[in-house]
Amino acid sequence: MKKILFILMTAFVMTACNESKTVTVTVTNDMALDRANEMVEVSMDEVSTLLQLPNDGQIIINDAEGTEIPYQITFDEKIIFQANVPAGKSAVYTIKTGTPADVPVVACGRHYPERVDDIAWENDVVAFRTYGPALQANGERAFGYDVWTKYNTTEPVVEARYAMELNPETLAKIDSLKKVDPKAAQELRAATSYHNDHGNGLDCYKVGPTLGGGTAALMVDGQIVYPYCYKTYEILDNGPLRFTLQLQYNPLTVKDNANVIETRVISLDAGSYLNKAIVSYSGLTEPVQIAAGLVLHEPDGTAVIAADAANGYTTYVDPTDNATAGNGKIFVGVAVPGTVKEAKAVYFSQEEREKERGGADGHVLAISDYEPGSDYIYYFGSAWEKAAIKDAASWDKYVSEYAQKVRNPLTVTVK
Repeated sequence: MKKILFILMTAFVMTACNESKTVTVTVTNDMALDRANEMVEVSMDEVSTLLQLPNDGQIIINDAEGTEIPYQITFDEKIIFQANVPAGKSAVYTIKTGTPADVPVVACGRHYPERVDDIAWENDVVAFRTYGPALQANGERAFGYDVWTKYNTTEPVVEARYAMELNPETLAKIDSLKKVDPKAAQELRAATSYHNDHGNGLDCYKVGPTLGGGTAALMVDGQIVYPYCYKTYEILDNGPLRFTLQLQYNPLTVKDNANVIETRVISLDAGSYLNKAIVSYSGLTEPVQIAAGLVLHEPDGTAVIAADAANGYTTYVDPTDNATAGNGKIFVGVAVPGTVKEAKAVYFSQEEREKERGGADGHVLAISDYEPGSDYIYYFGSAWEKAAIKDAASWDKYVSEYAQKVRNPLTVTVK
């Protein structure tokens, strides 16, 4: 009996000790800029080992005031959570075993086979789209990322927009009305289209046969080698705080290499206007240039552009696909943590503009060198004049500071 009691007491003490274990995460900001709601990553394996966490164990993260912090465990076994660290300071977070509170989904996305293989994703402030093989098969030329505006809500809206746009009963009604009442057909299409603002934003950005809102592409002798639509995809993370998408593309011919295959891993975090993109190419045998591009929809001399190679960012104020429709302006931008050799606007010839690029005027490019087998990492994204970022100066500040931050990441220590 004494032996049984001893075993039970030992087990109780060991359990109590495990429950009392905590992991301290110190996040340090060496910059003169405050870092607000910035996502940090911690190894789940490391935390599990320190906490002696069982396979089915759960954790809770608290800030210095004891407030529980939402987190996500990513496909690559990272714990991610948003940290707030004043300039030149550190913030301390603790991780312990326990059942976390439910976290609302903020960053998410889906493949839409019903809309020619679109993949669309969003967070609380912005949404994006990329185009797939079904669209390429029908001959439509759309090479770059699309931007969807968002405001008046922090909840997901993309799924509802597709449902409204593609509702079979509505589409059948529109087709029927076209024969007897074309005006009514137009009104019903306007009332159900995601190209009109129904209170939370819309799709009013024009991509066409360009790099759109921040696509990267290889360059040979100063000419862009345009990627077409993705070939295969895999959604790696789908919220609540991060959406991650892996895309692979059809082979390209680059110089003497006829089987160059591009892979992209794109992630969008809660609260961020910019996606992270990791781009790599197999099949290259020599270095080439690579450019992250923003399509320009205004002639030379009229576009509002920032192109700063030294500080690693570009921005542009896009007039939207119908500047007279009252849809405001869309701000687009790119930030590059690595070396940017040149940042500049490059305009199409009149012939190229009219015959090849769907009327677009050019691109603003952030140009870097790409070594075969390496990862090219950059950030692309957007904001909208009718939402939180109201003008070009505020957008330039956001993107330029973002570039500084990704060049000077927060220091994270775990013990």
